[in-house]
Amino acid sequence: MAGKFEVYQDSAGKFRFRLKAGNGEVVATGQAYASLAGAKEGCAAVQRAADGASVVEASND
Repeated sequence: MAGKFEVYQDSAGKFRFRLKAGNGEVVATGQAYASLAGAKEGCAAVQRAADGASVVEASND
């Protein structure tokens, strides 16, 4: 089963998203957005950024 984005309204009335893996585990969460449309655009931005993204090790400088 493929992962999915879930968009929801938090207790403060803001909209957020979480990315769930196929097994239901939350693997990423988004910031708070004022609108549902903003949260959906946040999902789209993550999808665009992840397409072809490389994995690099960060240094501990």
